[in-house]
Amino acid sequence: VGRGYAMPETLKPLSDHRDAFTVFSGLDHRAANGHGAWSNFLCGNSPNAYSLDQMVADQIGQKSRFPSVQLTAGTGEGSKAMSFTKQGIGLPMVQRPSVFYKELFMSEADKARMEYMLRSGKSSIDYVLEDALRLQKSATRRDSDKLDEYFDSMRSVEKRMTQQIASIDDPIPTTDYKLPDSDPITPNLLMEAETLMYDLMTLAIETESSRVLSFFIDGLGQVFSFDGEPLKAGYHGLSHHGNDPAMIRDLIKIEQSHIHCLSGFIKQLKEKKDTQGNSLLDSTIVLMGTGMGDASRHSNANLPTLVAGGGFNHGSHIAVDHTKDDSPLLGDLYVTLMQRLGMEVDSFSNASRNMNQLFS
Repeated sequence: VGRGYAMPETLKPLSDHRDAFTVFSGLDHRAANGHGAWSNFLCGNSPNAYSLDQMVADQIGQKSRFPSVQLTAGTGEGSKAMSFTKQGIGLPMVQRPSVFYKELFMSEADKARMEYMLRSGKSSIDYVLEDALRLQKSATRRDSDKLDEYFDSMRSVEKRMTQQIASIDDPIPTTDYKLPDSDPITPNLLMEAETLMYDLMTLAIETESSRVLSFFIDGLGQVFSFDGEPLKAGYHGLSHHGNDPAMIRDLIKIEQSHIHCLSGFIKQLKEKKDTQGNSLLDSTIVLMGTGMGDASRHSNANLPTLVAGGGFNHGSHIAVDHTKDDSPLLGDLYVTLMQRLGMEVDSFSNASRNMNQLFS
């Protein structure tokens, strides 16, 4: 605990950046245990609620080409979502690096195709809304309330499309960055996909294409190989280690690989400058964490969390006693992060304080 904390094995790949990040333990959302952890991490106590990234996007992301970007590496299951609008709509995630690259650095043909798709989609939504409004006139009170929720959701989607159409003629940045010939989307190429996505996220921030990005790392069922030897179980199986030393060793190998990719991202942000001449890391808040604290017990308490950049005073391990009723929540940290971004907020989900005294 404190600045002299012993760095755990999992975080060793971040050793060169020790003074650029802070580790938190004991924080959580007081959420129910179980498999839906990813839908709680950015949402707080209630899964599928207005997520942290979308709150930020709605306030500070609107001036960029993409108010928010949602990415994933791994199996990319379509049913999963980590980011949710104010209306509770789960936002789809881009799995292929080539798709994200084309969105960032569109050709004229790509731009024309995108505009056609957006305008066609918006026209379809307008038609559906008109039809639903006619239906509402003869609906019961209960059905009318449900339709109101539906209208809110559809209008949220329509607003996003309108914003994208309005920005379609914004200047498109250029880059010398080259992608591999094919997307690394097979299970054994997860780390390669992760690295590419971090590279593209750096470019998105550097070119001011987006100010808010979320990145969901999946791959729970994948069996990883190290030095040519496959591990005895996949990540999900290893997470249910039952305190078996061999399984824990293999689990640490996988987690170190993920942290190695994060280290590369932080290194790039350190080296690149923003428009004010500061490092991108100083003007960017990087939040990394998980919705499950102990997968072996399906526990969503005590979530390991890391914050880098953002101009905070880093280099410490901040531990709170999550067994106490009045201990800080992860949402309190989120309030501090949003306030650092200039947002006037004093609560998040079931959290109504901040961590400014512990972390500034």
